[in-house]
Amino acid sequence: MDKIVVLDFGGQYCHLISRRIRDLGVYSEVKQASTTKEELLNIPNLKGIILSGGAASVYDKSAPKCNPEILKIGIPILGICYGHQILAYLDNSKVLSGTAGEYGVTDLKILRPSKLLKGLKKIGKVWMNHKDIVKTLPKDYLVIASTKHSRIAAFANETDKIYGVQFHPEVTHTENGIKILKNFVIDICKAKREWDASHIIQNIKQEIIEKIGNRKAVIALSGGVDSSTAAIIAKEVIGKNLIAVYVDTGLMRYKETEFMEKTFTRHNLNLKIVHAEDRFFKALKGVVEPEKKRKIIGKLFIDIFDEIAIKENAKVLIQGTIYSDRIESGITKHSSTIKSHHNVGGLPKDMKLELYEPLRNLYKDEVRKLAAKVGLRKDIIKRHVFPGPGLAVRIIGEITPQKAEIVRKSSYIVEQELKKANLYEKVWMAFTVFLSIKSVGIQGDARSYKNPLVVRIIESKDAMTANFVKIPYDILERISTRITNEISEVNRVVYDISNKPPATMEWE
Repeated sequence: MDKIVVLDFGGQYCHLISRRIRDLGVYSEVKQASTTKEELLNIPNLKGIILSGGAASVYDKSAPKCNPEILKIGIPILGICYGHQILAYLDNSKVLSGTAGEYGVTDLKILRPSKLLKGLKKIGKVWMNHKDIVKTLPKDYLVIASTKHSRIAAFANETDKIYGVQFHPEVTHTENGIKILKNFVIDICKAKREWDASHIIQNIKQEIIEKIGNRKAVIALSGGVDSSTAAIIAKEVIGKNLIAVYVDTGLMRYKETEFMEKTFTRHNLNLKIVHAEDRFFKALKGVVEPEKKRKIIGKLFIDIFDEIAIKENAKVLIQGTIYSDRIESGITKHSSTIKSHHNVGGLPKDMKLELYEPLRNLYKDEVRKLAAKVGLRKDIIKRHVFPGPGLAVRIIGEITPQKAEIVRKSSYIVEQELKKANLYEKVWMAFTVFLSIKSVGIQGDARSYKNPLVVRIIESKDAMTANFVKIPYDILERISTRITNEISEVNRVVYDISNKPPATMEWE
């Protein structure tokens, strides 16, 4: 198949670029920024190269660089954010620290026609996340668009087919971002659309044969769409050699264990349920720091899987880890650690089991498409995202069984009210957060001094960016009233109106 290669400079959205290209029906893969000209030329049917964003400045000694020779490769190149800056830097142009950063949505003004921005309105919204800017351009390069703080927000060298954009077309906040990528991939690179989801399943099954073979494997089954999809695909390949393990940590959703028993008996999985509530609460006693919580939970999960693996003579641990988990854990060479997901950055280094993650390069909505293809029910496919560490990262401060029960019940109330309003399937996540502070209230004509809860309801497509949902006030009021009436420990409910970025989806 025709291919587009994305060179990874450590940006949070690097794999998202690749995934957007696959959405266009063109195969794309991510490679290190240091990939040489010769290595690129040896890739069959390579039609285009994209340089990703990144957190560094091009002048930092440790900043990721690529060889200037790639500019002479004769294949179309698109630089995004840091990639935009590095293209100018490699061609001896100036990159400066801007007088003011651009973070979030801003207006892009198109200055002249170009193949890259063909079909866009003269002024449109784009999503920025930078401070450094391109100050000057080399000969044969033209400025094609600008913003308030970036005179060179996009450039083009139509002769050599080299383009740069300071904004991020891959995120959903950029209007017509997919149109820009389509212009590059389909019109400029002339790549043929030969990729679809069935290729992903075939590739995963072949990889399972190669990685696991006839060995026994344990899969961490949480009930979410990621681990459920990984479990069904793995079962189709290795059958009875797969042991599915669900661990009840005491930090799970409302009546989750009953849901797991009922749901996965239908799929004839070899399911083992481990009740480990006491072990988790004991290990987390007195712990308040979020990263420490995640690492404790990650280690305890592995201890439990090791114990089961020894009994079952299993050699491999399968996880439903997806790309957004990995990139936020700082898993790639130049990426920053946003938070250590318990199943990635929270894993101990001395694991006895061999780790295998079949969905590691996919995003949530890609996994949902696979879930439908392998026959998972709608109540799994459409289920809201739930963090691996569970309610531990929705309790600010020390974790106790009582706090966990408050968050569990209140989150269930939020979901119930959204379902009644036919909004549940239209949002990405909906949950509550327990705050460690207390506030004064009036309940039953008497003074109360209790904990407030935060309600967080967000919409997203890929977990890399998100917006808070503008829920009608009457629904929010019903949620607040039910929580304060039905949960005696709470006297105040607030609504989180933060987007990602600058916030994250979870509070910890």
